[in-house]
Amino acid sequence: MADQFIEHEQTVAASKDSVGPAFVTLAEACTRSLNQGGKIVFFGNGGSAADAQHLAAELVVRYRTNGRALAALALTTDTSILTACSNDFSYDDIFARQIEALLRPGDVALGISTSGNSPNVLKALEAARGLGGIAAGLSGRDGGKMVGLCDPLIVVPSTVTARIQEMHILIGHALCDVLEQRLRPGVSV
Repeated sequence: MADQFIEHEQTVAASKDSVGPAFVTLAEACTRSLNQGGKIVFFGNGGSAADAQHLAAELVVRYRTNGRALAALALTTDTSILTACSNDFSYDDIFARQIEALLRPGDVALGISTSGNSPNVLKALEAARGLGGIAAGLSGRDGGKMVGLCDPLIVVPSTVTARIQEMHILIGHALCDVLEQRLRPGVSV
């Protein structure tokens, strides 16, 4: 167990040094979108799907303070859409199809992929760009195919999936904190 903590601490330190500029760009893009009546759309597979749901809930309900609901949703929650699209089209289309239906210009599409190579995440990010949305991403390793597709792209400097996921939720919570301070001034709970 001690090795897990050491590895986590090393990843936190490396992430703290590397993700700053992209994080600032992401926070600005999300703030701008929400201020203009837009939304943040989260998506990913497996643990990243859980992170997508978690972060959307923090913004719609609350992170630390009560105040207005912030427009966010996770594309990972509608089993009818996910299974129908997988059956009728392809699993690679499950997020892109929803992006096509729900994303508007200026909205932020935030894809989460520890490898940066998830085909359905990549396809959705491409769709978002094509619709005038902001294709943003959280990745790990070397950023994978999300490099050049996402702007901004936050890459956690690790090759260990568990450590990347831990940083993704930390970065996501930091994003919620910034957005809440900017857009949801309220009473702490």
